[in-house]
Amino acid sequence: MATPRGINPHAPDPASKDRQRADPLVIRSLEFLGGMAAPEGWRPEPTLPEVAFAGRSNVGKSSLINRLVRRKAFARVSHTPGRTREINFFLVNRAFVLADLPGYGYAKVSKAARTTWRPLIEGYLKGSPTLRGVVQLLDVRREPSDDDRQMLDFLADTGVPTIVAVTKVDKLGRVARAERLRSLQLALGLDEEQVVPFSAVTNEGRDDLAQALAALVQPAATP
Repeated sequence: MATPRGINPHAPDPASKDRQRADPLVIRSLEFLGGMAAPEGWRPEPTLPEVAFAGRSNVGKSSLINRLVRRKAFARVSHTPGRTREINFFLVNRAFVLADLPGYGYAKVSKAARTTWRPLIEGYLKGSPTLRGVVQLLDVRREPSDDDRQMLDFLADTGVPTIVAVTKVDKLGRVARAERLRSLQLALGLDEEQVVPFSAVTNEGRDDLAQALAALVQPAATP
């Protein structure tokens, strides 16, 4: 195709640069606030908007959070799934709180530990007055587990807005990925706009998720 006169096809596109610079969630400050280890234990005062991140162990939650906040090792990536046993709270931009929930469903974790985590997670999700939404993670290569389905049903019952981040999409080819995303949407009754394909390797989906997160925590409009 011919190139319009006066345009250098090899010159940088200024609009493209602007698009690359337009970060929907600019991270200016991050602070670890602490961990909540029991349903009635310590937690930050619920004065700021909160968004929680949930998913089964080894779904890539820490990697996703690190990509989201543009830090290499902010949320620790454990080599032992199921090790995190607390809800970890992070203050972002002094404007909202990110809550990293314990990973669930790891078979080698003791039954007693799993029994402890469920009331911790459910108690937090039910009892946080400033919770604005939950990012639920699913692995694109795995069928949703019973724990995944129970979590999504629980979130639906609470009415909390839920974003489903489908992780590790770089592991599949284009056709297989599209088929898996469609299958997950149908199997779980998800709306297409509710689902964000994500890769911590390629950074795909980071800005889409960041934009959704920013919309959740923005101040409510005054009447």
